[in-house]
Amino acid sequence: MNNNKKDMEDNKKTWSGRFNEPVSALVERYTASVNFDQRLAEYDIQGSLAHAQMLSEQGIISTDDFSAIQHGLQQILEEIRNQQFSWLLEQEDVHLNIEKRLTALVGDAGKRLHTGRSRNDQVATDIRLFLRAAIDEIIQLIKAMQQALLDLAEQHLHTVMPGFTHLQVAQPISFGHHLMAYFEMLKRDTERLIDCRKRVNQLPLGAAALAGTSYPINRERVAQLLHFEGICQNSLDAVSDRDFAIEFSACAALIMTHLSRMSEEFILWMNPSFGFIQLADRFCTGSSIMPQKRNPDVPELVRGKTGRVNGHLIALLTLMKAQPLAYNKDNQEDKEPLFDTVDTLTDTLRIYADMLSGVRVNQETMRASALRGYATATDLADYLVKKGIPFRDAHEIVAQAVQYTEQKDCDLSKLALNELQQFSIQIESDVFTVLTLEGSMNSRNHTGGTAPDQVRIAIQKAKKWLTTDHIFSRA
Repeated sequence: MNNNKKDMEDNKKTWSGRFNEPVSALVERYTASVNFDQRLAEYDIQGSLAHAQMLSEQGIISTDDFSAIQHGLQQILEEIRNQQFSWLLEQEDVHLNIEKRLTALVGDAGKRLHTGRSRNDQVATDIRLFLRAAIDEIIQLIKAMQQALLDLAEQHLHTVMPGFTHLQVAQPISFGHHLMAYFEMLKRDTERLIDCRKRVNQLPLGAAALAGTSYPINRERVAQLLHFEGICQNSLDAVSDRDFAIEFSACAALIMTHLSRMSEEFILWMNPSFGFIQLADRFCTGSSIMPQKRNPDVPELVRGKTGRVNGHLIALLTLMKAQPLAYNKDNQEDKEPLFDTVDTLTDTLRIYADMLSGVRVNQETMRASALRGYATATDLADYLVKKGIPFRDAHEIVAQAVQYTEQKDCDLSKLALNELQQFSIQIESDVFTVLTLEGSMNSRNHTGGTAPDQVRIAIQKAKKWLTTDHIFSRA
């Protein structure tokens, strides 16, 4: 065989037997996915080893072939890890690149590996293995961020800040309580991921192209080898749907949305008009022309990257919305948005945990801001209700008192008793215990309230939740 003919044979497509002309170079570039799906290589090898073991146990391939496949795939794995593997565009994707190399290493045994499966169920398996590992890592990163939140909250049980509604001062709260709100959001995010993982962790391998296979395979054995919780029950569904990836992307979008909300607050609080916090210098940048600037670039970028992750969710939903059963080439477009979602989320969580550890809190500034906003007005209304005045009447009385303090440019707690009594004779000297910021905060002493004692209890519950083994269990 001359060299040209040998080169043609080497580059021949595995599926080209019924075609009379080669794929054009443009189409080859347009349809190839190896530039990005090579990221699935280790998962592809993992799935192939389990598939080969099952084929051998079922007597579909010989033990010698299985041994050769094992050794060949192990060598390929080492080549990939050592960046010595040659990825070829003409081999289209990660699967055919690995199969081509395996055949070159072990001969006909490599050609027998694909018995009883298709690239359709193979890639669906690879993606699920990849995503399962990603979810496990993300859960641990969320856990690290939650621990950073707990550490900061514990330092600021008694730090008073204004709580806001409509971004207007509403009532005084503990800064620790404010931080614990984000812990709860991330807790729900974790629970969603754990639930999502159950649906990700279902084995599609064995569905073959769309209808299953006539070989006497044992799908349950492959599921056991790959630590899947179950098996996709319908071969058409197994190869064609990507709802598990969409569900993950929705979970990721919610996590990023929560981080974006926190980022928005950090951006506001760093503004000198608030002056509540400072971020460590390593999370900020300066201006090219204004030397005084400390720009909160990391929180701003988190806010921006949230739109990126949300966009990937919409892209995947759009990808699936009009596909007939079963597999379609459209699904090649699932990987890049999914990969980028995983990368963006993991990077964001990793940097956020570090950023929280460097937050410096300006406690006096927070306190002064709460005093400027008549944050204890509701406490005065509650005080009057406890004296027997209907709440709507109490509301009107306090509104008039606030108008008076605005004219005097002082806080309610700074009014003399006789000044307060002009609005209601029910007001007595004990009113000043509820008009202080600490008095207001401490009075919310119930489950979920902002009283420091309750925040301390919430932190202890959160620590227990974080260390409960079953929350972060692995299948």
